[in-house]
Amino acid sequence: MDLATAAEQVRGAALAVPGVVDLHGGLFGEVAVHLPGRRVTGVRLRDGLTEVHVVVRTGSPLRPTAEAVQAAVARVRPGAVDVVIEDVTEGDRS
Repeated sequence: MDLATAAEQVRGAALAVPGVVDLHGGLFGEVAVHLPGRRVTGVRLRDGLTEVHVVVRTGSPLRPTAEAVQAAVARVRPGAVDVVIEDVTEGDRS
């Protein structure tokens, strides 16, 4: 699987988890997969490790939501999955 496909599948899997509002690029936007002409923000791919940085809706249970993201991402990209909850918001995905 190529880098773009992997990044988009990880993004889609994370955003499909109930309670996840968006992905987050980190303090300076450093968490992203850089592709020609675009970037997939909130995802970092390394050999054997996937990082996903998420924004969670207020009221969603944090640990279960992170565990659900981890399981969803592991189904599309085997290996270790680290989930970082970067923010909590009352809003919906923009």
